[in-house]
Parts: sequence; C-alpha cells; structure tokens
Amino acid sequence: MCRLIAYKGSPIVLDKLLYQPKNSLINQSFQAKELEEPLNGDGFGVGWYVPDLHHEPATFVSVFPAWNNKNLKSLAPKIKAQCLFAHVRAASVGDVSESNCHPFQYRNLLMMHNGGVEEFGKIKRKLREPLTDELYQWIKGQTDSEHIFAYLLNHLFRNYNEVNIAAVTDAFENTYSTIKDLMENNGINDPAYLNMALSNGEFIVATRYVSDTKETPLTLYHSEGSRYVCEDGICRMLEPNEREQAVLIVSEKLTDVQRDWKEIPANHFVIVDRDLIVTIKPIN
Repeated sequence: MCRLIAYKGSPIVLDKLLYQPKNSLINQSFQAKELEEPLNGDGFGVGWYVPDLHHEPATFVSVFPAWNNKNLKSLAPKIKAQCLFAHVRAASVGDVSESNCHPFQYRNLLMMHNGGVEEFGKIKRKLREPLTDELYQWIKGQTDSEHIFAYLLNHLFRNYNEVNIAAVTDAFENTYSTIKDLMENNGINDPAYLNMALSNGEFIVATRYVSDTKETPLTLYHSEGSRYVCEDGICRMLEPNEREQAVLIVSEKLTDVQRDWKEIPANHFVIVDRDLIVTIKPIN
C-alpha cells in the first residue's frame, strides 16, 4: 500500500526524515507498523524544490528497495530543501519500473499516492478518455495513481487559470466523485483508498480518503512546530516560534512522541499554505 512523507518549512536535510527517526521512511520500507503487509520494497522516489536554481522540482526514483540503495544513502545527508516529497512503494497496479515510482512530476507539480483502486482496469479507459493530448501522452506508467493524477490535472487546467489551493481542492473533489461513480457503474465493490498529496513547492494539499465511508481509510498524520530535529538518534518536532515553522504529513508517525502527531480525520484534506498555516477541512 506504500508509505509517504511530505514536508514544508525551514530547510531540512533529507537524511533527518529518511534515515534518522526511529520509524524513518527507510524503516517503513521493510517494516511498516501501520499496514497489514509491512514490506514496501518495490522502489522509491524523492522530489524536492530548489527555487533559487529552478522552478521545477528535482526528482530521483529507483526500482531498488529504499533500504538497499547506496545512491540514496549517499545523497540524503547532502540534500537540504524547504519542500520535499518522499515515497516507498508496494506495487499493486503496475510493474516494478521507474515509470511507476512516485512522486510523479508534471511541470512544477509533485504528486504521490498511498492506497489503490481495486479492479482499476475496469475504469482505466474512462479516466483516460477526457484527457488532453498533452496529459494523455504525459502518462508513462501503468499505475492507478498516475492516471488519477492525470485526470485531476485535466480538470484543474480546464477549469482554472491559476493553480492555487482552492482550485486543487476542487480538482480533488471532482476526481474522487468521478472515481466513485465509475466504480459504482462498473461493478467495483471494494473501496478505493486515496491518500494523495500534491505540491507546487509553495503549498501542499493532501487527502485521507476512502470511497466507502463505512470503512477506515489508511493512516495519515501531520505534525507542526518550528523545526524537526534529530540529535543523538532522538528526533522530535520543536515547539512553534515566530522565526521558524515546519509541517510534516506522514503515513506513519516517525517517532513514539505522541504529542508530535495529529491524525487526519477520515475523508478530510490537510492543507499547508505558503505561510505554513495548516487547515483541516472535509472532502465534499
């Protein structure tokens, strides 16, 4: 089912999220604690923004397990960013290939997903049909995730001149409503689990969602403070202050410090704006 981390705030070294916490994303790649299947070894990806150099993010994906990638281990202590995504994959829909590794990038946007749509092949063609030629050609992999994002982007660009938080939340709601209708019309009875995140480097919009409200969605938490620090193997979110701010959105709590982590309610957005103000709101 995959695991993910999204971060925005004071510049942070990637290593402090991927390797140093007790329940780091690397540990979650082979020993996830909040999934029935603890293994997420079908590739990984990281994406981060360096606005002083380029408006588009850098990305690094691999089909190798995150716990066994020498390049990632070497790069993580040497990358610092104010906004970053990281993801470890457990393949459900699609082969183990770089084209199917998250985060997906479209221009200046990063996108990633934890979850899945059962029997996705039954609705795949319907999701592709409305796409512009550009977005149709943009899809390189086979995953439900990439197709869902292409549909979301198609709605976003056709209905809005600017990519802002309101436009993105509307695009998510339209996309989830469409997927739910398509599932019902094509005899898909199992629920869709859609914990997704999108960023342009200035804001993050993420969702904790399941199509059947009688079911419990996959886990998602957020943490906010001044900085996320790791010292002598102990990681924690420092109390907020006026000079620095930081927000984390994670599939699993990175540490056992319970006060650091707040669970996102079922079928809600968690939104981090450019001023690092966090908003939790229902998905209509």
